[in-house]
Amino acid sequence: MAKVFVIDRDGEQHELEGEIGWSVMEIIRENNLPIEAACGGCCACATCHVYVDTDWLDKLQTPDDDENMMLDEAFEVQDNSRLSCQIKFNAELDGIKVTLAPEF
Repeated sequence: MAKVFVIDRDGEQHELEGEIGWSVMEIIRENNLPIEAACGGCCACATCHVYVDTDWLDKLQTPDDDENMMLDEAFEVQDNSRLSCQIKFNAELDGIKVTLAPEF
């Protein structure tokens, strides 16, 4: 199974098994890491905000207008900020590394 590496808010790295076709948010949530994901993945909040390791940014689709609008509402947005609900996990993303952004 493919892997997703997540650094939690305490700086601890977790190696998660990633289900192809799921969003990164779903993988994080299903592994009981502390991600709110209040809207359930509808791109209607920013509570699944993560920082994507810069080595992986080029492999992701460009954020659409909805995601950019929600990121405008997030705290501590950086150049590598994304909503994890909008990152669809696929074989190309095997090994992706993300860090949970600070809580709202």
